[in-house]
Amino acid sequence: MRLFVPLCLLFLLNGCSSAGYYGQLMQGQWQLLQAREPVVQILADPSRDPRLREQLQRAQAARDFASEHLHLPDNRSYRLYADIGRPLVVWNVFATPEFSLAPLTHCFPIAGCVAYRGYYSQSGARGEAALQKLAGRDVYVGGVEAYSTLGWFDDPILNTMLGWGDERLATLIFHELAHQRVYVKDDTEFNESFATFVEQEGTRQWLAQRGLPPVASTLMAQRDQFTALVLATRERLAALYAQPLSAQAMRTGKAAEFKRLRREYRQLRDGPWQGDKRFDAWINGPMNNAKLLPFGLYDQWVPAFAGLFRQVRGDWRAFYEHAAALGKLPMDERRAELVRLGG
Repeated sequence: MRLFVPLCLLFLLNGCSSAGYYGQLMQGQWQLLQAREPVVQILADPSRDPRLREQLQRAQAARDFASEHLHLPDNRSYRLYADIGRPLVVWNVFATPEFSLAPLTHCFPIAGCVAYRGYYSQSGARGEAALQKLAGRDVYVGGVEAYSTLGWFDDPILNTMLGWGDERLATLIFHELAHQRVYVKDDTEFNESFATFVEQEGTRQWLAQRGLPPVASTLMAQRDQFTALVLATRERLAALYAQPLSAQAMRTGKAAEFKRLRREYRQLRDGPWQGDKRFDAWINGPMNNAKLLPFGLYDQWVPAFAGLFRQVRGDWRAFYEHAAALGKLPMDERRAELVRLGG
């Protein structure tokens, strides 16, 4: 999962309620910025790791494609590299009430309100998760390999982004640059769905330009089917929580829905997927409301943006203009239009 991590700049700290939390955000971002170095220097230095140089060379081809063909921002973002010495850059903490899918939101001066809290250390995230659990909330901690600062800084390619292969790295670059192109305060579902569509369509075009087949088509289909299972579970849980039931009845119904999710997943895995276990670790782990949140954030409006892209006949500039105009609408009007586009 990749989610935007909210930042609080030093001159905005007077509006923050927790100096300790914002302090770790500033320190983490500062350390990341200090680790950056231009990719061109690494490519020109024969003493550097050959594999790293090869990966960065290919990444720069995807970066050029992002600006030249997808019309994403042409700046220094992802033309720098930083090794931060850990496998994930940040950990996000999601929390919901026991009988609700509404996330505990956190508001920031730049990013607006988002459905999670980011930490640059796993221990910090676990500490926050423990506090939320003590408050009786469902909690999930998800590691993140990349994020966007929305153009406030020149975001680097991170060592955390290099372990997934060329196609995956390209999708990350497209996704994070999309956040710089269009971003709407206080609407995480809009922002992440928009960036996910740009990532998916951008990757399809990138592969086609290189004369490569959609090698991940099977994986994409499985991911879409898995996401559909999770979103269907969310809908059934929302209907359950809307009923006037006792706490015990709610817990029983909730457990039954998670059992159904696992059962339906295994039917897919052992049937059409021919035993592919790529989602086993997630499905077999502890399950709660908060664990389902990222799926809604990333996928809810993707069909709507696909509809918008068709409406503008694949014109990226027109697509961004219309998406930005959608973002300026009042929330109710924006969502109604998204529903129409996705219909």
